[in-house]
Amino acid sequence: MGQRQFHFRPYNVGRWFVWGGFALLLLVLPKLFVSSLAVTILSQIGIAVVACLSYNMLLGQGGMLSFGHAVYTGLGAFVAIHALNAISGGSLPIPVSLLPLVGGVAGMFFAVLLGWVTTRKSGTPFAMITLGLAELVFAMSLMVPEFFGGEAGVAGNRVVGKPVWGISFGPQIQVYYLLAFYTFVCTALMFAFTHTPLGRMLNAVRDNAERVAFIGYNPQRVRYTAFIIAGFFAGVSGGMYALNFEIATAEVVGAGRSGAYLLFTFLGGATFFFGPIIGAVLMVLATVLLSEFTKAWLLYLGLVFLFMVMYAPGGIASLLMMNLRVAAFGKLRALWTAYLALGGTALVVLAGAGAIVEMIYHLQLDAALGPTVKYLGATLNIEHFDTWFGAVFVMAVGIALFELSRRQFKHEWAEVQTDIERTLRRREEAL
Repeated sequence: MGQRQFHFRPYNVGRWFVWGGFALLLLVLPKLFVSSLAVTILSQIGIAVVACLSYNMLLGQGGMLSFGHAVYTGLGAFVAIHALNAISGGSLPIPVSLLPLVGGVAGMFFAVLLGWVTTRKSGTPFAMITLGLAELVFAMSLMVPEFFGGEAGVAGNRVVGKPVWGISFGPQIQVYYLLAFYTFVCTALMFAFTHTPLGRMLNAVRDNAERVAFIGYNPQRVRYTAFIIAGFFAGVSGGMYALNFEIATAEVVGAGRSGAYLLFTFLGGATFFFGPIIGAVLMVLATVLLSEFTKAWLLYLGLVFLFMVMYAPGGIASLLMMNLRVAAFGKLRALWTAYLALGGTALVVLAGAGAIVEMIYHLQLDAALGPTVKYLGATLNIEHFDTWFGAVFVMAVGIALFELSRRQFKHEWAEVQTDIERTLRRREEAL
């Protein structure tokens, strides 16, 4: 008799390393950034990560362009804040730490309710239906004050009962670690979803729905099931929001919030799982920090989105992966001077363009405060012609130098890609 042979699948050490590093990062970040503002920003980043990843289940994995994802995060937040008030009143005997799950169940419920109509169509009709539902829910938020609280919203208090093991969720650091736990678990579960048969079928529906229907699967049912799962995680994000801010207003179901999910998920890179995580970090930094530095932050954000659509439609994640491929073949060293030239000339363009934008904003909005505006440590006088001429000259010179650098980079990048292809062909021939 022949000996029985056993085959063991080797551990994916790289994946364990990445997830372990992610968990360690969540643990040590409050130790590195100890200010109350930093901990608050980190908490908001965790909320945004779950929201953007849930949105990417629709956009990146399912090809469903939704303009109303804030409906499910927002309604999850409202149900969670009402649940928090019920816990405070003693009518709901659950711990405050389970509040994000309450929001998740609410998000899933509304996804079941609204998703059947929404997912019956795909492409542009799907996007228009989600936009219509988003406007409907936002209008209801002002028409039904009994649930939405009117313009003031609904507030609550997360410090309920006696502390357990010293945890009362009063200090922000305690809330952060709870939100970090939910962020890690939800991220892991959504990553696991991408490797399930349903996740693979969702990718197939995105690529070719007719072929999926031809082999016996119902594309609408696949989209609907994925929509419900995305609604659950969106609701979890809404529950995390309610727990962190202790308030829910009509703004959380507004079109601006849905647009932010779309914008930053795209900027991060919808075709890669970690792309929305990058987008979530950028979203919080832009809305919390950049808005404090300049009133024109939305204009800058729109310009960044425009240039990303034109030159890097795969988002920041695609740029990282392309350069990782170059680095894997040892070719990144040949491009570092070109990258320095691109970065330096881009900064010159931004310096000139930013000066013009800041002066125009000051002229239109803050002219009563005087003719001077502070910009990058310098004082600009909007009444002097040489100030405007200098800003235009710097921008023009930067654009010319950037274009020269871009053409040189394009040439060097093509040579590097050609060398990589030659290396791959030699390896194939050797085999």
